Amino acid sequence: MTSTELPPLSGKVALITGASRGIGYGIAEALVARGDRVCITGRGEDALKEAAERLGADRVLTVAGKAHDDAHRAEAVERTMEAFGRIDYLVNNAGTNPVFGPIADLDLNVARKVFETNVISALGFAQLTWHAWQKDNGGAIVNIASVAGLAPSPFIGAYGISKAAMINLTVQLAHEYAPRVRVNAIAPAVVKTKFAQALYEGREEEAAAAYPLKRLGVPSDIGGAAAFLTSDQSDWITGQTLVVDGGIFLNAGVA
Repeated sequence: MTSTELPPLSGKVALITGASRGIGYGIAEALVARGDRVCITGRGEDALKEAAERLGADRVLTVAGKAHDDAHRAEAVERTMEAFGRIDYLVNNAGTNPVFGPIADLDLNVARKVFETNVISALGFAQLTWHAWQKDNGGAIVNIASVAGLAPSPFIGAYGISKAAMINLTVQLAHEYAPRVRVNAIAPAVVKTKFAQALYEGREEEAAAAYPLKRLGVPSDIGGAAAFLTSDQSDWITGQTLVVDGGIFLNAGVA
């Protein structure tokens, strides 16, 4: 989408973490497409700039840094408020999964890193956006969880546990931030991104065959769900986890 094709501004602003590519970028694309302005964060300045150019640089602010870094979170919120004057929507998408193996042998320092990035950073951003804008003006938060947080997830147990924590964080925030701010989560199954590449690379057809809808997810699938959860159409929805899984959970318990 070029700048000449962008819709009129909606007046709304979103802060989306981990959005230079993949699911985060898909969400940014969906929100920009309806007229929102966005701040996108990520670790790489160059990747963020490229994403902003594709999205429409005049409507996108980029802030590079690591989600688990306190100073980065504060900078992202401060610069968004300076540039746009508001933060209506927070999308906590930044995440990591640096280890593959049984949790019986898991390095606890790695577990701490997973929780710092996947859970503590989400809480930190939620606290900052609450005090900067949402407490007095309302809005919505969407946490990107995972189906790994809803069932055993062999060999990515630390990631699954962190996503289960994020789902519980969602209900805690939804209860505490009501009625001003709605807080929901999205739990995707495998989405075709660089982050999840190891789960399907070289065997996509085989991996997709297990899904009733016979394909893996793509970032726009999650972008559409996030757009709904940050729209007026979802005004009476809070504290929920929307499973976006191509029907894979329908196979649970099937002999």
